[in-house]
Amino acid sequence: MASLQIQNLQVAVNDTLILKGVNLEIKAGEIHALMGPNGTGKSTLSEVIMGNPRYQIIGGNILFNGQDLTQMTVDERARSGLFLAMQYPPEVPGISNADFIHSALNARAQEKAVAVLPFLQDLQQQMQFLSIPEAYAERGLNADFSGGEKKRNEILQMLMLQPQLAILDEIDSGLDIDALQVVAKGINAMRSCQFSCLMVTHYQRLLNYVVPDVVHIMIDGKIVKTGGFQLAQELEQTGYEHLLKESNHE
Repeated sequence: MASLQIQNLQVAVNDTLILKGVNLEIKAGEIHALMGPNGTGKSTLSEVIMGNPRYQIIGGNILFNGQDLTQMTVDERARSGLFLAMQYPPEVPGISNADFIHSALNARAQEKAVAVLPFLQDLQQQMQFLSIPEAYAERGLNADFSGGEKKRNEILQMLMLQPQLAILDEIDSGLDIDALQVVAKGINAMRSCQFSCLMVTHYQRLLNYVVPDVVHIMIDGKIVKTGGFQLAQELEQTGYEHLLKESNHE
């Protein structure tokens, strides 16, 4: 069974159609990259999968492990194994990183609370793995973090929560090469037959460190081309202009 199936998805915001019939299938164990220029609907797709109420689904289906995601609340989607690393992670000064992640784990476990000592040991290990200073565990969630620190923090949450499907919305934006390598290290550490991932990005550079199984190109709210890693390499040479022209002629 496919981990995620999106069929003819059509989505509007304020009566403006953004997604115009998206078809996408991610099987368990696969890492997919979704590429395309600004304003084509990539982040919209990420938000819709996770259940942002700002977006109105006017047609199509989203199935996760056979379940209709459109009938599930955001917290139900998270408990089912979905994870979204946001393009712009919010700052929450009153809640520490450690408390936030521990609360998320407890919310997923529901009936049995996650023991504090094993949690703290695991958190320390994962922070060391991602080169995050130990003191950051007690800092406010993303409070006064740089862009790169926020993105590392998103990957830390992913490693701690161990989702079945992670959607990484421009996790590479604004990162220097060192931070990019750390983020890629975290994504690669998750690779397994039980984990799937959709990486939303503009550029090939992340894909040099996390090689995807499948690459999709989105133009004007539709996926216009799908291929292997070589498709991303071709885009590095040709850019999106020829695909934009092809889309405008359709």
